[in-house]
This record gives sequence, structure tokens and C-alpha cells, in this order.
Amino acid sequence: MTESTGNAIHTIDLSKHFGAVRAVDDLTVAIPKTGITSIVGPNGSGKSTLVNLLSGTLPLDGGIVIIEGVGLRVVKAHESPQYGVTRTFQEVRLFEQISAWDNIMVVLTERRLIRSLFERVTPSHKETAERILREVGMWEKRDAMAGELSYGQRKLLEIGRALAMDAQTYLFDEPFAGLFPEMLERVKEIVVTMREQGRTLIFISHNMDIVRELPDHLIVLDSGRLLTEGEVDDVLSREEVIEAYLGE
Repeated sequence: MTESTGNAIHTIDLSKHFGAVRAVDDLTVAIPKTGITSIVGPNGSGKSTLVNLLSGTLPLDGGIVIIEGVGLRVVKAHESPQYGVTRTFQEVRLFEQISAWDNIMVVLTERRLIRSLFERVTPSHKETAERILREVGMWEKRDAMAGELSYGQRKLLEIGRALAMDAQTYLFDEPFAGLFPEMLERVKEIVVTMREQGRTLIFISHNMDIVRELPDHLIVLDSGRLLTEGEVDDVLSREEVIEAYLGE
């Protein structure tokens, strides 16, 4: 199925059930190609489940995901890069027993750990890896084992790995959570730079200061359904959002 669309991602009647719990409940929502979109909502509203469905981390129980105009009833994680989509996780996932440098190289080269370690590394690979590690502030830690890095450094490295995918659409699950102020500011700078480069950014966050500051578009979920969406200031001023999410 192919559909012409001005959106990066569009869902139609998307659903995911865990027993009797409807984590995502016939959700139809469009995510613009341009700018930054933030997905917010109370705990249990379906935010992470939605990102897992869009990235193929979880199988769909129903509905369609349209990525860059291509309609998919089955989304497979290993095929997401073919559609220009990559992601990070709330719980950081790295290759713990290799260096920060090699974590980037795995993505730039073969993308399979064992094969990548034996593939010939070109000057272009090295230049790209250095650029990315400098962008995320991890150049000085390039030789450190990923498993020895602090939580914030690991998060920065995972973002670097996502950047190495050179995707169009990035799904970031809680990229700002648990970061010290200096690292939080660096992640914000990375996100803004990606927007300036024309990338599509979608992130989940509970940090309402960041939600007010960064996104161009806001999607609010509640009990697996779309509560409302639109420009940030407008959405956050709506009574249903204040009642359901902000609790004010």
C-alpha cells in the first residue's frame, strides 16, 4: 500500500493490546515531516508503546503505519532503516564490551558486531565517527568501554549511534531523563541541530519545561487514544490537557 503524504509518519486505527489492556487503542495520528514533535501523556497513556510500534520493536495488533507514504500492516525493526527511521530507548542499549568508538563503527560499517570488527575501516568511516563523537561530546571517551560509561555518557553515545544511521526520522524515548544539566543542554543542542538539518524528530518526555521549549508540534495521548494535538502553547492551554495531564 502506498499513499502520498506530507507527513513523516501517519497511523490509521493503530492498536496494541496486552491482555485486556488497550495500550494503543485505534489510534489515528499524523506526525509532520518538518520540525520536532513531542508525545506526552500520563503514565500508561501509550507513549512508549506507540514508539515501539512505529519502530517495529512490538508487532501491531491492528491498523496501518504509513512511513513516507508507504503503508505497512507489519513493521519489522530490522527494516525500519529502509524507511529512514531509527530510534533510541528509554533503557540505553549499547554493545557493553566494546569501546564508544567501536559502538559507532558497528553502525557505520557492517552493522553486525562480529563482522563489523573485521571490516576494513575507511578514512570516511573514521571522519564520520569522529564528527559524531564530537557532536555528542563523547570524543574524549572514545576508547572507553561502553559498559564503563556513566548513565549520561551512555545516553549520549546511544544518540550518537542513532546519528550514525543517517536516518530521516528519529524516535527518541525519554532522551532527557536522568541527565545532569550540562548533558541535558547538550542533548537539547543536538536535537535543535537535527531540526535545522531537516530531520524529523519525535521524542517522549515527562519534562514539561523541555516540552514547552523544544517541540513545534505536540501530541497528547490518554489511555491509548489521541486526546489532542497541535501547536505547543495552544495544546497546553486546552482544558482537557490540563485536567488529564498537568493536573492543574
